[in-house]
Amino acid sequence: MSDPLSDMLIKIKNAGAVNKKTVSIPYSNIKYQLAKILLKEGFVEDIKKKPQSVLHPQGRIVIKLNYDDKGMHKIHQIKRVSKPGRRIYLKAQDLYMPKSGYGLLVVSTSQGLLTGKEARKRKIGGEAICEIW
Repeated sequence: MSDPLSDMLIKIKNAGAVNKKTVSIPYSNIKYQLAKILLKEGFVEDIKKKPQSVLHPQGRIVIKLNYDDKGMHKIHQIKRVSKPGRRIYLKAQDLYMPKSGYGLLVVSTSQGLLTGKEARKRKIGGEAICEIW
């Protein structure tokens, strides 16, 4: 069984490892929301939604990767927390900051995808999607 979110995260991580400028992934609402969080937090430079075509009936998301001055990819590691075989749900008070605050926890809540920090501020828990640092 394939996990589309894991596929997206691994494609971004692998593209950054070989210094690619962009990565293209199949469109879905949750992937687009995750890409918007990565953009807002500075892990990627730009995102574009491409329309449907004959080759890509569900459309595409094109993500322009972000690199620092030394040419290093901004995303050093991505870890999928909740998986299809093992879902991890956290209460608002249990939300944590990965890597002592240098990382980012993405949580799926009733109000959509949020960072762990935003979810804790709003006092809502949810499914822990991934950690990024």
